[in-house]
Amino acid sequence: MERADYERLRWRCIRRALLELDITLTRFLDGGEFEKLNDDQQQAFVVLADMEDYDLWDLLTGKAEIDDPRLAHMVTLIRKS
Repeated sequence: MERADYERLRWRCIRRALLELDITLTRFLDGGEFEKLNDDQQQAFVVLADMEDYDLWDLLTGKAEIDDPRLAHMVTLIRKS
């Protein structure tokens, strides 16, 4: 991912309505986990980052499940970070 694209993604992650999402997503990005992902996994993270706050929070806290295995794997990675 290009640096400018990364910075835009980071901006989207830190400007959430839920502080818990700010912290969770930014920790994943800045903690080095994002850099270890391949292009498809990074794109899955972008898809999740574009979700509505409460829908994404429900996924990350286990209150909701997602059918897409690619996104489900990314949710698991974020939960572990």
